Amino acid sequence: MNYTIQQLNYLIALDYYGNFSRAADSCFVSQPTLSMQIKKLENDLCVAIVDRSKQPLVFTAVGKQILEQAKSSIGELKAIDDIISESRGEVSGSLHVGIIPTLAPYLVPLFIGGFLKKYPKVKLKLTEYKTEEIIERLHSDKLDVGILATPLNEVGISEEPVFFEKLLSYSDPEMTQKYGNRVTIDQILSSKLWVLSEGNCFRNQTFNLCSLDQTAFRSFDFEYESGSIETLIRLVDREGGTTIIPELALDTLTPEQIDRVKFIEQTNPVREISIVKRRKGLKASMIKVLREEIRMSIPKSVIENDNQKQVVSI
Repeated sequence: MNYTIQQLNYLIALDYYGNFSRAADSCFVSQPTLSMQIKKLENDLCVAIVDRSKQPLVFTAVGKQILEQAKSSIGELKAIDDIISESRGEVSGSLHVGIIPTLAPYLVPLFIGGFLKKYPKVKLKLTEYKTEEIIERLHSDKLDVGILATPLNEVGISEEPVFFEKLLSYSDPEMTQKYGNRVTIDQILSSKLWVLSEGNCFRNQTFNLCSLDQTAFRSFDFEYESGSIETLIRLVDREGGTTIIPELALDTLTPEQIDRVKFIEQTNPVREISIVKRRKGLKASMIKVLREEIRMSIPKSVIENDNQKQVVSI
């Protein structure tokens, strides 16, 4: 049976974009060309790969199997480029990175400038996704690597910790004056607790840190949930109460707001931030320098957390 690498790439693009027009544009060919090549592949294999009667289009049962094998095969072929680049001592190629929204605003500005200057041959693409989306996209080869909170304990996904970031409380002036520079969980829960909306791993960490049941939480007197940590901080400023913030967010606060930040308990709970990937060895040189650049860019106080690990689960 005859099929080409280009035809397999067309299949992968069709799966990613969901229609023939956008898939063709991404492959820099006309829609008739892409459609014709996929039809030729179906004829050569004597199977229907795509169900064209449904909108949006779907892959048939056998088509899904062929698609997964195509992704695996193309991924392995791309590894050849990595092998060649590494043999020459080069750090080059494309690297698509997914990063969680509760980390991106604080971490990306720290390392992106230095990374691009040091490695101009790397085409870096950064996209914000929630944890579940990053995992799904790693499994489907739509991402090369993710930067997120761990541990995930996800089959087929490898994790390499990069740093450990303290979880801190941010409270209104009344709470600030009432307690010292440390607060207990009970003291945090004595006022309104503002949390992120469902689907954010930082929300889960907040509930786990405070030993709160998410179902019971819904019946409390405070129901507003936000999609960003910045919004939670502004809500505390305007409406009072407390929220949990990550350590890297400190650089975005004013001196007055910094005074409202407190350590939690005596244990200094942290969240573990890792680089995660699906296949070992693929784009290893780029991932290695990405990790190194992140480590070099973050504050020394965060690096010092390596020896104070009480990781809050997600």
